[in-house]
Amino acid sequence: MQGETKKIIIGISGASGAAYGIRLLEELKAAGAETHLVVSRWGAYTIEQETSYSLDAVRALASFVYEADDMAAPVSSGSCPIDAMAVVPCSMKTLAGIATGFSEDLIMRAADVCLKERRPLVLAVRETPLSKIHLDNMLKATEAGAICMPPMPAFYTKPASVDEIVTQSVYRIMEKLGVDPGEGLRRWGGPDA
Repeated sequence: MQGETKKIIIGISGASGAAYGIRLLEELKAAGAETHLVVSRWGAYTIEQETSYSLDAVRALASFVYEADDMAAPVSSGSCPIDAMAVVPCSMKTLAGIATGFSEDLIMRAADVCLKERRPLVLAVRETPLSKIHLDNMLKATEAGAICMPPMPAFYTKPASVDEIVTQSVYRIMEKLGVDPGEGLRRWGGPDA
């Protein structure tokens, strides 16, 4: 990060894949980033169902925490000095809100702010299979400036565990947020590597 502290908003919505958001918070903390966390109601439920973390433990990983219904939070304004945002995981409902500018909660509003301020916005969309509606919303979000980045496993890394798969995806997201993941990111080296 070359001496500057990156200020990153992390939204955790209700899609499956809470482990991605948690690992991103852990890695950003280790990298010295300032994190602003918003967890949706269903994001909290998914954390409880899919992980061994409590919501309080996840919140403790962040520098600042806001309630999803707090539309007066600093991150709801373009005047808040934020460098980037990631919604990890990003549900189809959250994607639809972002793609259409329907800021129903603080995750959607903060994402809307990032788009209007031309700040990097990464959406780790989680759903399968994808309907035309989902694909249309991803296209709309991309055309508005977001980066739709479903966390897809990179099997060229020969992962030995789910943890390695999650971490590899998180490192790639970090790069898009402007945070150097360090030596841990394994890159494709081609057939001669």
